Amino acid sequence: MNWDRIQGDWKQLTGRAKEQWGKLTDDDLSIVAGRRDQLAGKIQERYGVAKEDAEKQVAAWQRLATDDWFGKDKPRV
Repeated sequence: MNWDRIQGDWKQLTGRAKEQWGKLTDDDLSIVAGRRDQLAGKIQERYGVAKEDAEKQVAAWQRLATDDWFGKDKPRV
């Protein structure tokens, strides 16, 4: 998934981010506002991991992101 899309729809994805990183607060996610470097920094801060580890976690989470995370134009059956 393109990070620009994640950033553009950040408010929709904060729930997914909280599922992944439960120690992040709503305030943390508001401050992050979809900025990848800020997200890695907050993960580093809350979980006490190295910068490289935090960036790897963000990259892995980004790879998991699919169109159905956004909930737009999903056909109803």
